[in-house]
Amino acid sequence: MSLEPQSRAQRKLIAAARLSAAHLPPALPPAWFVTDPARTPDPAAIARGLPAGSGIIYRHFGAADREGVAKALAGICGRRRLAFLVAADPGLAAKVGADGVHWPFRLRQGARQWQTRFALQTVSAHSSRELRVAAGLPVDGVLLSTVFASRSASAGPALGPLRFWRLGRETRLPVYALGGVTPENAGSVAGAAGFAAVAGMAAFGPKIRT
Repeated sequence: MSLEPQSRAQRKLIAAARLSAAHLPPALPPAWFVTDPARTPDPAAIARGLPAGSGIIYRHFGAADREGVAKALAGICGRRRLAFLVAADPGLAAKVGADGVHWPFRLRQGARQWQTRFALQTVSAHSSRELRVAAGLPVDGVLLSTVFASRSASAGPALGPLRFWRLGRETRLPVYALGGVTPENAGSVAGAAGFAAVAGMAAFGPKIRT
């Protein structure tokens, strides 16, 4: 990952991503920035600071400006060599030229319907059973949550890094840790998997620049 680190938090995330890259296929980013309208209201500002080789999952939750934001993110990703997925919206993903779609587990069958349209698809999972189901889908990776305690309203009980590692070994798919991932704890999962973060990736945003 090529960005020159400018803070301790950035250095920790970049080091963790380098570890993660050793456990993932070359076509997959070692780290995903997962957007959230409430917690990361300016995703483009973070996107501009992300290291090349990382990725963005854009979750718009029906926002009125979703097409404009998606186009802006797609442009940044194209210029900075970032992977770009749109969550749960294949139509928007196709319209803006995204690499693919991230599917919430409840919408997982969409991965079959759209598998020939995109270069990259991922899916969410929250348990051993869901991991087994995900392994039968035409997806390239799975985001497993909730790994650490999270302030997200949708977060479940934290798995912890040890249980996360055990669950990750049950599937053929590349696995990403999601939920409560921060610069301080990303390294504890990076030895066996990739990671995805919402507020944790804000370390690459403008507020910490010097």
